[in-house]
Amino acid sequence: MSIIELETPRLRLRGWTEQDKPAFFKMNSSTEVMRYFPSVLDKAQSDHLMSQIMARFDSQGGWGLWAVELKLTGELIGFVGLNIPRYLFPFSPCTEIGWRLRSEYWRQGYTTEAAQVVIKFAFEQLKLKELVAFTAVSNTPSEAVMKKLGMHKDAEHFNHPALPEGHWLSEHVLYRLQNPEIES
Repeated sequence: MSIIELETPRLRLRGWTEQDKPAFFKMNSSTEVMRYFPSVLDKAQSDHLMSQIMARFDSQGGWGLWAVELKLTGELIGFVGLNIPRYLFPFSPCTEIGWRLRSEYWRQGYTTEAAQVVIKFAFEQLKLKELVAFTAVSNTPSEAVMKKLGMHKDAEHFNHPALPEGHWLSEHVLYRLQNPEIES
């Protein structure tokens, strides 16, 4: 299966390579980047996550959580893309848009820029009716990106099924974006 690539003026969204592992691990082992996740990842966990992300491209028809490369330098700055969650949520089945960038690339518009081209692909090429995004209620920076993308917040919060009840990250917000070309 060939991997679909997307581009923006500053970014290339592409498949993953073995050479991406060190930068991916640097991101996943950062306490700043992983602040709203249960823990940082060690090298083995980071490599396993990359393998899972890569495998999803095959099972999802050439799309997934793309490696985001800065065109100017060729450097991996994180990932942005689409995922079919493996957990059962109150709003399943769904396709989520998600992102994670290395902290030195925050607040430069890269996440929004990449997410916009991913949304265009999801709606125009895949003809998806809706995209969702979710995060822990305390993750206001990620929630701000959801708002910039024009996503709408659900009134109800939900508890993430991978986290124990009462965990400080278990309560999540949900945002949705409808494809304007497809009626509800």
